[in-house]
Amino acid sequence: MAALCRIRIPHLLFSNSIKQLLNIWTHHNILIQTPFTKHNLSPFSSTPTSQKPINSLPPISIDDSRIVDRLVHIFTKPLDSSKSQELDELGSKITTCIVEFVLRKLRNWRIAHLFFNWASNLKGYRHNCHTFNLMAECLSGARQIDSMRVLVNDVVRFQCYFTPRGLGFFIRCLGNQGLVKEANELFDQMKKSGLCVPNCFTYNCLLDAVSKAGNVGLIELRLKEMCSYGWELDKYAYTPVLQCYCNVGNFENALVVFNEMHVKGLVDAHVLSILLVSFSKWGKVDKAFELVERIEDLNISLNEKTCFVLIHGFVREGKTDKALQLLDKMKKLGFVLDISVYGVLIEELSRNKEIEKAMQLYEDMNVSGVHPDIKILSDLMSCVRDERDMIRIVEGRYESLDLKARMLLYNSVLKGLINNGSTDKAYRLLSASMGLDSGGDFNEDNLFPLKELACPNTISFEIVIDGLCRADRLEIALNLFRDMDLIGCKRSVLLYNNLIDSLSRASRLNECYELLDEMKQSEFQPTHYTYNSIFGCLCRQGDDAGALAIVREMRVHGHQPWIKYYTLLMKKLCKDGQAVKASNFLADIVQEGFLPDVVGYSAVIDGLVKIKQLDEALNLFRGICSRGYCPDVVAYNIMINGLCKAKRVLEAQNLLDEMMDKGLIPSVVTYNSLIDGWCKNGDVDRAIAYLTRMNVKEQEPNVITYTTLIDGLCNAGKPSDAISLLVKMEANGCSPNRITFMALISGLCKCWKPDDALIYLQEMERKDMKPDPSIYIVLIDAFIKNMNPNEACDLLQKVVHDESLQDLNSKSRPILKEAILSLSADPRTSSNLKILLEEGHLAALCNVNEIG
Repeated sequence: MAALCRIRIPHLLFSNSIKQLLNIWTHHNILIQTPFTKHNLSPFSSTPTSQKPINSLPPISIDDSRIVDRLVHIFTKPLDSSKSQELDELGSKITTCIVEFVLRKLRNWRIAHLFFNWASNLKGYRHNCHTFNLMAECLSGARQIDSMRVLVNDVVRFQCYFTPRGLGFFIRCLGNQGLVKEANELFDQMKKSGLCVPNCFTYNCLLDAVSKAGNVGLIELRLKEMCSYGWELDKYAYTPVLQCYCNVGNFENALVVFNEMHVKGLVDAHVLSILLVSFSKWGKVDKAFELVERIEDLNISLNEKTCFVLIHGFVREGKTDKALQLLDKMKKLGFVLDISVYGVLIEELSRNKEIEKAMQLYEDMNVSGVHPDIKILSDLMSCVRDERDMIRIVEGRYESLDLKARMLLYNSVLKGLINNGSTDKAYRLLSASMGLDSGGDFNEDNLFPLKELACPNTISFEIVIDGLCRADRLEIALNLFRDMDLIGCKRSVLLYNNLIDSLSRASRLNECYELLDEMKQSEFQPTHYTYNSIFGCLCRQGDDAGALAIVREMRVHGHQPWIKYYTLLMKKLCKDGQAVKASNFLADIVQEGFLPDVVGYSAVIDGLVKIKQLDEALNLFRGICSRGYCPDVVAYNIMINGLCKAKRVLEAQNLLDEMMDKGLIPSVVTYNSLIDGWCKNGDVDRAIAYLTRMNVKEQEPNVITYTTLIDGLCNAGKPSDAISLLVKMEANGCSPNRITFMALISGLCKCWKPDDALIYLQEMERKDMKPDPSIYIVLIDAFIKNMNPNEACDLLQKVVHDESLQDLNSKSRPILKEAILSLSADPRTSSNLKILLEEGHLAALCNVNEIG
């Protein structure tokens, strides 16, 4: 008990808590002495887990026995009207005892149900609890849930009296089929109507049913009722409560119940297994292992089944170390470990590349006399890196295996070598198996004695050729493929496909076509993968004519071209300025009966927009719907952006309305395109309206949205509104970037507000944002035009002394030249310009002679 206390969770205080219930249990020692209190007196069995409703039936008379046999005969044969009179005669003699005997002899649930209903309708006959239980057992075993619900209603409707054990058994049948609600309601109805006086056995059966549903509130309510009657709870009351808490993952209360059971000496291997398996199921691996460590204190031994479940659970949760420790404990307990336990552990260790542990388990198997199967050997071979370990696995096993297992092991060795990057050794091993010279000394590899080498099969070649292809050893792979004829080994579709795919990626199209023709002439039919490998190569090369030809051949054979490849072709053609050719390709494959998806269409539409073929793009866009597709938001955005850039903003706005009518939600990109379009169209008020619309639609404007509007407001001569929008932008949590600041600075300069612009330039510098050199030139020009040559001169000096600001574009240099000439002529700044000129700082920016 001391050890258990270390894992006990403190009792929690909550309404109707398990602690309160356990306190009641502890202080009630009164045992209600009724004939059915102890379970070993139950007619069902010594424990409530059994479902035998009656141990034995009293003997019946010869006449009754004849009636039973006759009824069984009639109901097991097809019923017809000729038997009606005989059934009427037999029905008049029916008793519950006869019904019980008949139900026991009928093996088919349908026939039993038919007979039961026939008896129910007989005048003067009433079922008793035994006949109802036999029918419940039959329907439960056949999982006839709907019929069981009807049976529950019949019990209530016929006002049938039940013994406590009889009701308990009926409830258990309901619980086994998940009819917990029906079981609970029947219990209450029978109790309320006085048709049954439940005892602790009845309650235990109800608790068991409720526990299967994991209804914690209900099971605690029933426990409280039991406590109010003063019954002392036994193992069969505690166990379903423990199971219920475990089912819902409530381990705090589960541990409280477990500890109370331990105090009363009620914990056995079954109870321990419930808790341990639940810990494992819910991923509480550490808790489960802690309990396993303390089982000696409980004086209970784990059974093999529980240990196996725990090991699987530990492995599933990635706790292989715990699983291995439990394995050691199983050995100490004297369990005989079977191959399945070793198998699951070695598989997981191999997957995790824990080679030493996997090999140690392998050695343990050999010592224990457990012979590893080919699955274990293959798992080991897949993870080992040292070829000496490969030899250890093969040694002593190869000769004992049958031909099929030898082949599997041989192929595992090949795969292991490939996975280890030893492609050359795999090739040499395969070549030696064929009796060929591979250009290396195979004997040095020492993986198999030559006399015991298996004859390679198709899978062997698939493994090695695939490895050679992935290692860019395509020529060797092709030669090995041809060498298969030397040993009469059949090729496969996978071999052809791997080689064609590798050749296509190497742009060796002629050889691809040669292998394709070879496939057609052989027994193998090219697959969609075969054709698409060649199709992909043609698309990567931008060969629309060749791609169309292979598409036509694919159509004949019922294969679909892969979207990713023809989309790649569309993008490549459009990138090369051949959007019209891309559009024609789409039309051609539609003619062949293939419908390109929206992604392919969008790529072509975007290409047409970029070469300013806007009407052609719009026609293709409209054609998407006629072919059964609804353009997505991306397709709409491409068209809207293209129309806006072409100043066809009203058409773009109509497209926005159209997409919303179709239930598509415009993205920020959609609104940004329209805002930019209206700004460039000189209608900044409409652009602002779209910003408001975004807020209504809960579409968060981004930095591009605000920057576009700030630029548009400045161009519209509304610098104050532009500054206000910048403030609003920051208040909304959208930080302006360098493009935003430069747009505002440039815009303010256009609006004759260079002083305000200078403030934002200084803010940029404080934020370590580097403006483009052209921004300084724009400010210098604005200050000169605003009659502030001194500020302009200060900025000029900053430009000539900072090399990073001297990378001017062609547009800025003439403006700077004019500014320098103006400042040289102005008496307020001419002396400063003369100094700069003498120091040679202006030489890199302008022609000094002209200034002079």
